[in-house]
Amino acid sequence: MVDALAVALGATLTLLVIGIHFSKGTEKSIPDDIAQEVTERRAAQVPETDFAEPMNRSIGGGGAVAAVGGAEGEAAGELGDEEEEVDPSDDPSVIPDDEAEVFEVEYVKEGETVEVKENETLLEAGEDEGWDLPYACREGQCVSCAGHITNGATDDYIIHSNNEMLGQEELDDGYTLTCVAHPTDDLSLETGETP
Repeated sequence: MVDALAVALGATLTLLVIGIHFSKGTEKSIPDDIAQEVTERRAAQVPETDFAEPMNRSIGGGGAVAAVGGAEGEAAGELGDEEEEVDPSDDPSVIPDDEAEVFEVEYVKEGETVEVKENETLLEAGEDEGWDLPYACREGQCVSCAGHITNGATDDYIIHSNNEMLGQEELDDGYTLTCVAHPTDDLSLETGETP
């Protein structure tokens, strides 16, 4: 009799578990996705900065990204649809390819001389050759990409579209920031050389 009672109790518990498993139960309502709202709220709290965001290779590189100032996109400092005219003497990258002069640049450590257009930076020209040249900000705001022009003073051979790190003494010694350096004459460059 003990065996029959145990079998009956086991069968009853099994049927009870199966019944609970297949029963409908109450529906749980799924809340709305608030991810975009939270992102916009957090972005509204981030202060605007005057410096470019870093574009280090270790975090993927790419273009500079400014912080978004609010959900409506009307924060002070946000980029508008209007574009400023850029003078080619300040930033040679605006010169069209068919109008750009070409200069011979010897990359001493790489052992090659390549043609570089005046609207291309020394860093970009080296990367076009497949060389892994040093850089970090690509904005002229650090010295990670620094190089040394062996021909003489930097001002005689290149134009910096932006330079916030090198002083006149360093420029006179031939140091340059390759990420913002556009050639104005033939030159020899030692990459990876900092002042």
